[in-house]
Amino acid sequence: MNLIRCLHITSANEAIRQMKKMGVDPTGVKLMEGKTLHFNLKVEGIEPRTANLLKQEMLSLGGDVAVDGSGLDCSARQTDALLMGTQKHFEKLIPKLEQYPNLDSLGQSIKETLKNISKTQYSIHCRKRTLTLGKRTLLMGILNVTPDSFSDGGLFFDKDNAVSHGVKMVEEGADIIDIGGESTKPGSKPIELEEELRRVIPVIESIAKEADVPISIDTYKSTVAQRAIEAGAEIINDISGLHFDPGLANVAAKGNIPLILMHIRGTPETMQKNVHYDSLFSEILQYLKDSIQRAESAGLDPGQIIIDPGIGFGKTLEDNLLIIKNLHEFRILGKPILLGTSRKNFIGKILNAEVEDRLEGTLSSMAIGVLNGAHIIRSHDVLQAKKALAVADAIRLAG
Repeated sequence: MNLIRCLHITSANEAIRQMKKMGVDPTGVKLMEGKTLHFNLKVEGIEPRTANLLKQEMLSLGGDVAVDGSGLDCSARQTDALLMGTQKHFEKLIPKLEQYPNLDSLGQSIKETLKNISKTQYSIHCRKRTLTLGKRTLLMGILNVTPDSFSDGGLFFDKDNAVSHGVKMVEEGADIIDIGGESTKPGSKPIELEEELRRVIPVIESIAKEADVPISIDTYKSTVAQRAIEAGAEIINDISGLHFDPGLANVAAKGNIPLILMHIRGTPETMQKNVHYDSLFSEILQYLKDSIQRAESAGLDPGQIIIDPGIGFGKTLEDNLLIIKNLHEFRILGKPILLGTSRKNFIGKILNAEVEDRLEGTLSSMAIGVLNGAHIIRSHDVLQAKKALAVADAIRLAG
């Protein structure tokens, strides 16, 4: 009886490796490489005529397009289309679209999407060093210099305790230390600018002298970010994705500082009230695309941007699970992905556990995030997370 295997091929490198193992001729490998990768690209909000045209062209190439009935009979003003085909099908579709008036931009968008999906490694240039993302998942240690953060509020509010803990996290293996002076847990209110500066600047100055890893400033305020950079911070982490203080983009662009753009629904005070999305991924992706546009329009190098889908920031339990499960969807933005699940409420709901008992759940969510495309993991528990990421990376890179 013949043995049949179902190969899980998700990258060109894996396809090439499988064919070379079989002894396929190099010319054949080149010709067939793009036929091994199948994509389902959903194009939203297009005219029914365009959807029908896409279906016609993809069918002629051997692919297909799914549209709803109103799209086929052109009774709707807009419709969505699900394009199904191999990489080769899409590569042949792009020049066909160039022949139609007003569809060249759609073809270019598809081309850019395919390019972004295939990208796995990135380089982020900090002031003192360059970080490579994709070979090994980087670990960001969380240092909250606050009296009221949801997990460790008050533990490191004292400067000496904060500095000591920051240095300890570096010794345990943190690649980045993320320092924040304002709690952004659900229901929290903003604090005064001077109070945030008073909390974070002395800690940044001290850790920058004692630890040889980049410091990230967790703030959405441009003044705090600027002062933090002057004190030694090398990365800006903005929970609002430039939607609270647009001036933050100029601060990042001026110093070419790596910028983490996160999605949030509303503000920390309101984000968990009446949470609802008509289309979870579409809305988050559109928000992040807008954030990226703001950063790049301000002059920031596109290669200096990192995205974060914002686990727990205006999301239901189901939303958070779907984001982690389908994290690969965010690859279409062409940016490295940061994931922050550490000790969060959705883990507590699943395990019926308080904050201090969420370690195992946190580690499992991190490992799954790594396998699904995360480049940076944000964690309170550096020592344990470092070990979990080592195993997840070994599995991800096997072969």
